[in-house]
Order: sequence, then C-alpha cells, then structure tokens
Amino acid sequence: MKLSTRNQLDGTVTKVTHGEAMAVVRVRLNGGEEITSSITRDAAEDLGLADGKRVKVLIKSTEVSLGVE
Repeated sequence: MKLSTRNQLDGTVTKVTHGEAMAVVRVRLNGGEEITSSITRDAAEDLGLADGKRVKVLIKSTEVSLGVE
C-alpha cells in the first residue's frame, strides 16, 4: 500500500482501552518511544487492534502544539 502521508512510523500495540465510542491505543515505536492515538471503537475493532499487533502509525497534521512549564 502506498500512502501520501510522509510521517509513517512502525510500532507494536502495547495497550488498547475501549470506551463507549472511542478507543485509546498505545503503540511502542521501533525506537522505543511510545505514542497514543484516540480512534473510534469501531475502527479499533475493524483493524483487530490488540496487544502485540504490528502497526504503522501515520501522522498528518496541520498544527502541532507544545507546552512547557
């Protein structure tokens, strides 16, 4: 599959937390960093997301915000 999204990171699902409408998916990237994604519960189920599943994290955003104390 070819995608136009340039930010593609390989990783492994470490945790999926299903809510009523949304799911929070935690992924450990190949470099050891972790990233969290909130997607619909239906999408998580359709993709068969579960601990240990290999995934490709696609990041496409028009704005990235950072904060510090």
